[in-house]
Amino acid sequence: MKDNSKRKNDKYDRILEAAIRVFARNGFFQSRVSDIAREAGVADGTIYLYFRNKDDLLISIFEEKMREAIEIFKRELMECPDAESKFRKFVEVHLYLFEKNPDLASVLQVELRQSARFMKEYKKVELKRFLDLIGQIIEQGQEEGVFRKEISVSIAKRFVFGALDEIVSTWVSRGCKGDLKSQAPHIVELFLQGFKCRQTTENVS
Repeated sequence: MKDNSKRKNDKYDRILEAAIRVFARNGFFQSRVSDIAREAGVADGTIYLYFRNKDDLLISIFEEKMREAIEIFKRELMECPDAESKFRKFVEVHLYLFEKNPDLASVLQVELRQSARFMKEYKKVELKRFLDLIGQIIEQGQEEGVFRKEISVSIAKRFVFGALDEIVSTWVSRGCKGDLKSQAPHIVELFLQGFKCRQTTENVS
C-alpha cells in the first residue's frame, strides 16, 4: 500500500469496494486494473495514486477488512461477561461477517491465496492480531477455570481459525449458498467439548 495518509477517503474506499466486486466476479488473475477503475468510476491512473499494483490492492483489501473486522469483534466481545460467551459470540460474528458479504468471502478465501506475494512475503500483521483475539478468549477461559489449563493457546487459536476458515471456504466453494451463521452453535459445541474442564463426580455410598 502507498502513503497511509491517502487512506480513508472516498476514492480509496470506492476503489477497494470495486476491486472486491471485480476480483470476486472475474478472479484475481483475469481482472485488470482498468476493470477496477471502471467499476469504481475513476481513471486508470487514479488506482496507482493509492496502490502500487494489483497485488498491493489485493493485500490492502485483506488489511482493511481484517482491521474493520477486529474492531467489530472487540465491540461485540465487550458485551460478553465470560470466556464461554465470548467464544460463542466470536464464532457467530465471524460467520456473519462473511455471510453478509459473499464477494469479500470469495476474495479472501480464494483469490487472496493465489497471490504469491501474500503467501510468501507478506507478514500478515492483521492476521496475527486476529489470532491473538482468539488466544485472549482461551486464556481468559483458563483463568476462569472453565477451559483446561493444559491446552496450548498457540495451537488452540490456530485450530479454531483453521476450522472456521475451512467452514467458510466450503461455503464459498458451494456458491455461498445456505445459512452460514446457523452453523455457529454446532461449531461452538464441538470446540467447547475439547476446551472445557472435565467435570468429575464422586459416588456417595
